[in-house]
Amino acid sequence: MRAKVWIVGAGPGNPELITVKGLSLLIDADVLIYAGSLVNPELIAKSGALIKLDSWGMKLEEIVTAMEEPAKSGKTVVRLHSGDPSLYGAIVEQIEELERRGIDVEIIPGVSSLFAAAAALGSQLTLRGISESLIVTRPAGKTLDHDQIKELSRLGATLVIFLGTDKLGEITQKLACPGDTPAAVVYHASWPDQKIIRGTVADIAKKVLDEGIDHTALLIIGGVVDPRRTGYTRSYLYS
Repeated sequence: MRAKVWIVGAGPGNPELITVKGLSLLIDADVLIYAGSLVNPELIAKSGALIKLDSWGMKLEEIVTAMEEPAKSGKTVVRLHSGDPSLYGAIVEQIEELERRGIDVEIIPGVSSLFAAAAALGSQLTLRGISESLIVTRPAGKTLDHDQIKELSRLGATLVIFLGTDKLGEITQKLACPGDTPAAVVYHASWPDQKIIRGTVADIAKKVLDEGIDHTALLIIGGVVDPRRTGYTRSYLYS
């Protein structure tokens, strides 16, 4: 039987929001490689792994090499990512390198922080009469030369922006939607120190700056942030 590595989504932060299968693998792991401070330490403590490695600062080849030998010797190797691995998880390059070395990969999805943020807001990301579509994107930066935030903001869909808390002023200046469009920033969604800042496209950047938040948060833009003010149509399910 070929060697295997499990890529597991840890969920958004609350240790109870990992999937049942993800938790089972975490507990039974022999080797655990986790995504630094993005994963709740309570989850790391639940793992029975004898080898636990924080991948912060490690190169791709170092991470894969740390998984290769134990996987080939029959050990249960878990690569633990924050949220869901499919969103900005940088897993494809890991999978490609592992497969090149003769190792199979199985992915266990996780609860994304965007869903935890929607739960914190007490709303939906899609809502009849407001938005039937969801756009997930990120701003330009060190690893992205150009973004499409301006173009995407013209579509009237719910817009969720990852990896942009440190540049909210730049982001909101790019937006083509009206300044009174509802906006919210959710910091550390589902963590004990979760914080929600509500506002509009015109003032959300200043509000977040005043709170001293510059990392680990999501920006959500659209009428779903404040559905009672923007108005929605009752679902056919309840008609």
